[in-house]
Parts: sequence; structure tokens; C-alpha cells
Amino acid sequence: MTTLLLVRHGQTVWHEGPRYAGSSDVGLTDLGRAQAQQLAAWAPSANLDAIVSSQLTRAVDTARPAADACGLDLRIDARLAEVDFGVAEGRTRADMAVDMPAELAAHLADPMQRAFPGGETGLEVVGRAAAAFRDVCATHPDGRVLVVGHSMTTRLVLCVLLGIDPTTFRTVMPYLGNGTVTTLDLADDGTAALHGYNVPLGALPS
Repeated sequence: MTTLLLVRHGQTVWHEGPRYAGSSDVGLTDLGRAQAQQLAAWAPSANLDAIVSSQLTRAVDTARPAADACGLDLRIDARLAEVDFGVAEGRTRADMAVDMPAELAAHLADPMQRAFPGGETGLEVVGRAAAAFRDVCATHPDGRVLVVGHSMTTRLVLCVLLGIDPTTFRTVMPYLGNGTVTTLDLADDGTAALHGYNVPLGALPS
């Protein structure tokens, strides 16, 4: 059983709106950088064996201070990236409700099967991200690994691993805050147990 400490990256410059960041490589705000430093202050107390991040700048810049604080190399895995939202990148739901209401409605109704034009389906995202989770577990059996990633990718994978209908992820897991920690035990046979969801760093033991 490997314990995965799943952290959403710090706040980004597209937070206001909010805008669909997805595969767009947007940076952190001052608050996002402060959240990265808060993670770095907590991480040495978490008995980590490894730290892994998506390749997107907002995730790397959140994870690297923690890796430095723990004296660990930061591993990059592009399979942990956020959903590619295609033509929705950089746009708000309010924008799309006016300009592309049919595409927006289709995606919201069935994110697993219906991608925005030019984007990824939830099935594609879960396929790559769940494989990344399994590889982390194979590399660190019985270990503790900090995984810095993204909101929708994390919530979709959690639903699949926990046997929850992923089309309901926005209801079952409606929000994942920047810099929060979600703790998941994952066995090599696929058995998963959720021990904490969307927990602020200040609420964790240090």
C-alpha cells in the first residue's frame, strides 16, 4: 500500500473567473507562490519518499520548494497534467454559455465521453493519470509520495479508483482548493482508500 498525498498547485493568474487553464502553461500568483512555500514548510514533516509533479509550470513551481526542503529530486510526469480543454482554454463558463452553449452543455453533462472541440475526454485523462499513479505505487511500495497536480484530473481519477461514477465528480467532489492535500492509500491490486479530501495545510499535523 502506497500513500499518495495529492496536492493541487497554488493559485494561478487565471484564477479569477475562473478560466479553464487545462493544458495552458500559466504561472502562479503571489498567493500561489506563498502556498508553495507553505507546502515546503510542511513537507519535511510528512516523511516523504518521493515528490512527483505534472510538467506544467504552476505544478512544478508549487512542488519544487517542497522537494528542495526535503532534499528530494523532483520527478516530472506529464501524465499528471490537467485536462486539455481544447477551444475552452483560457475561457470562462460565462463566455462559453454565450459563444458555444451546446459544446459547454455536452461537456458538463458527460465529461468522460464529451470533450470540448480539440480537447481530451475524461476517459483519456483517467487512462494516462491512473497509469502514472500506478507507476508511483510500483516504484514506492509502502512509501509516501507527494503528487502535485491539478483539480479536474485529480477528481476524475479519484472517482474511478474509489468506484464512484466519474460523471458525477462535480457533485461528489465539487471543489479542490489550491494548495490543499488529499490523502489516498493505493494498493498494487487497485484497492484504494481515501483518508482525507481537500484538507488545508494548516489543518494537517506537522
